[in-house]
Amino acid sequence: MLLKGDEREMKVEAVHKPAAAKLRLAKKKVKGTNDNNLAGYIFISPWLLGFLLLTAWPIIQSFYLSFTEYSLLEAPTWTGTDNYANIFSSDNDFKTSLKVTFLFVLFSVPLKLFFSLMVAMLLNKSLKGMNLYRTAIYFPSLIGGSIAVSALWRNMFNLNGYFNHVLAWFGIEGVGWITNPHTSLGTLILLNTWQFGSTMVIFLAGLKQIPNELYESASVDGASKVRKFFHITLPMLSPVMFFNLVLGIIGSFQMFTSAFIITQGGPINSTYMYALFLYDKAFKHYQMGYASALAWILLVIVALMTAINFLVSRYWVFYETDGGKQK
Repeated sequence: MLLKGDEREMKVEAVHKPAAAKLRLAKKKVKGTNDNNLAGYIFISPWLLGFLLLTAWPIIQSFYLSFTEYSLLEAPTWTGTDNYANIFSSDNDFKTSLKVTFLFVLFSVPLKLFFSLMVAMLLNKSLKGMNLYRTAIYFPSLIGGSIAVSALWRNMFNLNGYFNHVLAWFGIEGVGWITNPHTSLGTLILLNTWQFGSTMVIFLAGLKQIPNELYESASVDGASKVRKFFHITLPMLSPVMFFNLVLGIIGSFQMFTSAFIITQGGPINSTYMYALFLYDKAFKHYQMGYASALAWILLVIVALMTAINFLVSRYWVFYETDGGKQK
């Protein structure tokens, strides 16, 4: 026979056995989770090391150098905010390059969005050989930012270029499009607009996500093609358009290759882009501290433009999951 004390111990043991088993199971799960996390960190370590060494550390260094005088040949000398003060108070090239870059962004981004959307709508049809047309139209974007294309563009629009030869067939006397300060920036805007392939592909993907039932219902109600475009296509494409707009603004502010190869910032600084100005300060004048300050100013400008777009987007970007405009 069991004594009362023995019965009490057996009851206590019976109560605590499930709890102990759960505790052991929880420990095993935690251990397994830690092992999985360790394996994950090992797999992403190459990217993580690359990010820290090639991205994060240069960013930190650039921020520090923006407060120094540094010429690559001597050690950096701390100057505080002198670089920023000189940029905003006495550097006329900064104001010129900023003005030219804003003009470039103002005209090139809307034109690129417009033409890429129009071409995407033309290619959003089920016709024989359409894949071939899409590939041919997208192909220029694969080589659009290259030095070779910039050199070709320079040959096309100089005084004796191909474009003026075509105008001569119609009895029109051409000009040096890249040597005329009134038209030089336009040639760069035209080149940037011509490189619409990537934007067009994104628009095309967005068009294919629009339910065809919406157009069928609108047709039953007697809506015209123009009405369908403004009341169905544009609202449904607004998130894609917003995405392309943000990327277009960021890319246009960083435009360098075309201006460097085609015009070198001329004539009379009419194509003196901000990125080209930054390059001159860094690699022609060896003012690395000054160039770092310019880079951080560009970062702030792009961040502000992006933030403004996000704030304004709530009034025109339509999200299906929200059942209306973005809140």
